[in-house]
Amino acid sequence: MSFQDTDIAPYHVQFTIEAHRKYAEYSGDEGFEARIGNHLAELSHRNIASWAEVEPGHWQDEWGVVWNRTVDKDIGVVANRILPQPTLRGWSPPEPNPPLRVSAYPDFIKQNQDRFLVATMGFLLFERAWTLRGMDAILMDMIESPGFVHSLLDAITEYYLAQVELAVSQDIDAVRFGDDWGSQRGLIMGPALWREFIKPRLARLFGAVRGAGKCAMIHSCGDVREVLPDLIECGLNVFNPFQPEVMDVYETKKRYYGKLSFYGGISVQRLLPRGTPDEVRQETRRLVRELGRGGGYIAAPSHAIPRMSLRRTSRRCSRCYRARRVLDC
Repeated sequence: MSFQDTDIAPYHVQFTIEAHRKYAEYSGDEGFEARIGNHLAELSHRNIASWAEVEPGHWQDEWGVVWNRTVDKDIGVVANRILPQPTLRGWSPPEPNPPLRVSAYPDFIKQNQDRFLVATMGFLLFERAWTLRGMDAILMDMIESPGFVHSLLDAITEYYLAQVELAVSQDIDAVRFGDDWGSQRGLIMGPALWREFIKPRLARLFGAVRGAGKCAMIHSCGDVREVLPDLIECGLNVFNPFQPEVMDVYETKKRYYGKLSFYGGISVQRLLPRGTPDEVRQETRRLVRELGRGGGYIAAPSHAIPRMSLRRTSRRCSRCYRARRVLDC
């Protein structure tokens, strides 16, 4: 992050639940992930919260949102709507720092002293808003009820500022936020609405992290290239997942070198599920060699490795990968 050469490019590899199960079964080693040698250690605020299984495969989070995890076991699909109308009357956020979250830090720090320590906070602003209100509704509210959206996002921001205050008081290195704004073709709400509703609140959150001498990181899937300069202006240090399907990772790193570091870049849409083993090796080595030069890069898959990546790949799929097609077969 200081844009200096390192002995090797730092790396971090994560697996979805199903991919982890399949590889553990294949290797005969349930603890294989601990031996990968990842350079980052993450403490997820989302995973140390009060979740309850309200019916088989359906889990309720601390905000009251119910997630159907019968298919997607890692995140799930929202199954209810907490705010059916554009009003906050009778609603308030949950306690930001319950005892379980506070008590998790000492052991986390003690067990990972030789790694880069990251507190992660997912479903930040836009994502938390749409999980409460519904995706279709919150996008319409940005036009029809902007005052409500501002009030909702203000409440969510205060909740996360309290979490940031806890995190930066600990002996960690960074805070990583998660908030997906992009599709494969650009920002879901467009740049103007992003700058109105999201940008000023990100600046507050990044400012709280940077003001404490910690590193600010964000994960945002999709094509969000048009707001990378805004993120730098807000104080961002590291951008993830750096998807090669939606941006030229080599050109992007060159363009923002010295201003923004990148984390990810190894395709989970094309390369891992559809490339041959040799293609995976060659492209990964090129990414590490070229993007790792001069610092500013953490090598990683562009998301946690999905279950479809761990299967035998046909020749047809290999041809699709080389032709830069995502789902041609």
